[in-house]
Amino acid sequence: MDLEDQLKNLFPDHIPKEEPKKTEKSTVWLQDDPIICKYEKRKGKPITILEGYKGADKDFKLLAKELKKKLSVGGGIKGGTIIIQGDYRDKIMEMLKSMGFNVKRVGG
Repeated sequence: MDLEDQLKNLFPDHIPKEEPKKTEKSTVWLQDDPIICKYEKRKGKPITILEGYKGADKDFKLLAKELKKKLSVGGGIKGGTIIIQGDYRDKIMEMLKSMGFNVKRVGG
């Protein structure tokens, strides 16, 4: 007997309300110019840098948050660039292409 059945036994007159389902479609502005994806080492640690996004700051922050969440890594926004901790160029490029962005890989 699961929790839902137990609640029905305790409260037989209660009619549960259906909750609206959340959609995870983000509405980030797409651009024609490619986003530059490059790799660097800072203080001996690898980072992935994304630059060249020309949309609104709100969309830029939403894009950074979505990438960090999907990769389960840390990072931040600094000076018009997204900095992701670790070398995730391939995964990030796949994600951005699936979102509809043009991506250009720079460096090694």
